[in-house]
Amino acid sequence: MPWMRWPLPALLSWGAAWLLFMQLQRAGFAAWPALLAAAALGAGLAFFHSARWRRLMVALGFPLSILLAGGASAWPAWSWLLPLVLLLLAYPRRSWGDAPLFPTPVGALKDLPALAPVAPGEVVLDAGCGLGHGLRELRRCYPQVQLQGIEWSPLLARLARWLCPWARVERGDMWAQPWAPFGMVYVFQRPESMARVWSKARAEMRPGSWLVSLDFEIEGQGAVACLELGGRHRVWLYQLPGAVR
Repeated sequence: MPWMRWPLPALLSWGAAWLLFMQLQRAGFAAWPALLAAAALGAGLAFFHSARWRRLMVALGFPLSILLAGGASAWPAWSWLLPLVLLLLAYPRRSWGDAPLFPTPVGALKDLPALAPVAPGEVVLDAGCGLGHGLRELRRCYPQVQLQGIEWSPLLARLARWLCPWARVERGDMWAQPWAPFGMVYVFQRPESMARVWSKARAEMRPGSWLVSLDFEIEGQGAVACLELGGRHRVWLYQLPGAVR
């Protein structure tokens, strides 16, 4: 259901926990039993989400809001709008279907140059660059290339531009941007969007160019390599067909 796209389920879960908490207090329950019951409801609703980061956000939302509310009795009512405004700036409505803000781990791409050589002066794109963590890792691996990043969030794009002055960072839609000019495109998306990533790469990128995905493979496509980083992280490397190897 499109109207139930993230983060609306999280907001509804937090609201349900708060509603239960207030109803229990009205019914005469002491604060601690009401808190525990509401927190348990939030934790239970978290298990309806498949992604670990979403379960964590849903489960922790109510307890964190209680902690904030406990020390904020003197705040003006309008101050509660500030976190919402910051959330919308960092994570606009149109980007809810893409990956959340998770940084590329340090050293995650260090083995790429041996497997995926990129010519000096080639242009490499971090599609959905967030705060520029992926750009910084790409710079360590490929100091001889030109780096570009694109990010839909205006706040994150501005911060990435400031944090990565040596890269060309644009605020825009990674799905609308042509990928033809790039010798490599790096993505850290979601499992649900990887088929779309591959379709766009096949349609626009030239033969022999590289597609790099952190954590999520492209179902049905043979990867050139899968680099195990330890823990849950993996780097999947794909080469666009048609290259002479």
